[in-house]
Amino acid sequence: MNYNYNDGGRADAGLKGDTDCGIRAMAIACEISYSEARARLKEASLKGKLGSRAISRGIWKEDLADALALLGWSWKTAPKISGRKARCKDLTGTVIARQARHFVAVIDGIPQDTWNSSEKMVYGYWAKK
Repeated sequence: MNYNYNDGGRADAGLKGDTDCGIRAMAIACEISYSEARARLKEASLKGKLGSRAISRGIWKEDLADALALLGWSWKTAPKISGRKARCKDLTGTVIARQARHFVAVIDGIPQDTWNSSEKMVYGYWAKK
């Protein structure tokens, strides 16, 4: 399966790292800057489960959900395809998929990421209402 290399604007924002999948996915799927996505997730994490703006080691699903809800996105359970969990290729439109220890923007079945996460199971996803 293919994927499209996309850092969500991280390099343009002058940042480095590899624990930013939630920021990256939100920036790509919501079509906002990396810096705006990062600021929104820091705020959601301060008020949410993490209880802090220190998101350098990742974010909680609940905090990402809260930030996305403010932008009109809602959670959907991933469909089962022939008795197995969905993969990125099974998703349509623009969504943010939750995988094991990872979030990824998916556009028409193609992961938009810094590495190929296409074969990881998708537990669920957020889609614009």
